[in-house]
Amino acid sequence: MAEGSMQNQMFQPEIITFGETMALMMPDNAKGIEYASHFQGLFGGAESNVAIGVSRLGHRVGWFSRLGKDPLGTMILKKIRGEGVDVSRVVQTAEAPTGLMLREVVSGKTSVYYYRKGSAASTMRPEHLDEDYIKQAQYLHVTGITPALSETCLETAKEAVRLAKKNGVKVLFDPNLRLKLWTLEAARPVLLELAEQADYFLPGLDELKLLYETESFDEIVAKLSALQGVSIIKGGDNVTYIVENGKVSSVPYFEAKQVVDTVGAGDGFCAGFIVGLLKGQSLSEAVRLGNLIGCMVVQMEGDWEGIPTWEQVEAFLNNVQHVER
Repeated sequence: MAEGSMQNQMFQPEIITFGETMALMMPDNAKGIEYASHFQGLFGGAESNVAIGVSRLGHRVGWFSRLGKDPLGTMILKKIRGEGVDVSRVVQTAEAPTGLMLREVVSGKTSVYYYRKGSAASTMRPEHLDEDYIKQAQYLHVTGITPALSETCLETAKEAVRLAKKNGVKVLFDPNLRLKLWTLEAARPVLLELAEQADYFLPGLDELKLLYETESFDEIVAKLSALQGVSIIKGGDNVTYIVENGKVSSVPYFEAKQVVDTVGAGDGFCAGFIVGLLKGQSLSEAVRLGNLIGCMVVQMEGDWEGIPTWEQVEAFLNNVQHVER
């Protein structure tokens, strides 16, 4: 194995995902960063959020990336491994540092500041991929964040999708458009190309309006209907839409009793949807499960901390009353 490789958990993941996970610093007591003297030390990344969610919901999942051989990278690796995720293909390298992000919530508006240029994850290259690892999974989860990190990350994402399709592994693609990482003009052709190759395309409605340059829902549906796979549109008017074979259906949201932190809701949805597929559920059932996980995530602070276990999901669905003491 390459320098710094970590071998653990000798099981075959049902789903594999990959991408950058960064250390996350947030001010205590909802202060702005410039006025804060105490920060919470956390971590987050769309792909590892999904991986943790799938694991908590009772399924085997692997996540890989490159982390710095530094305290932040070691912290991230230990915590993701502690959530039951296979990290046997993660590499810690001394060549570059672990990425960092700062997040603040001021007057109800969330702002994220990235310190990830030249990070360890941005050095991922196609030759780092392990085809044997990818081909034994049922699904490969890819986001549009990874291609935005560097030219080599873009090529790595494309190669991972190629290897998955070559070996009959179904591809789930969440565009996760991040305009702080690249321009819309640069992102559009890359994300649309990946969408064309996906078996399951998982965009938000606002993302689709930008990618397809239209406010018309009918035009968006027509574009999605031309794709080879199924499209799941998040962020509708209290519903998630399913576009399959040119037909549109919808699955209503669950009502959140309180909204504490919306960051990570989309990743929670993806984890729930993937687990629904792994359990053999219909598309509408899998979307309903995704909606539920997303609803539960927004009711707790953090990127992934609010993702429930499968036991908690069953308790919610069966209306099991909580016994406090």
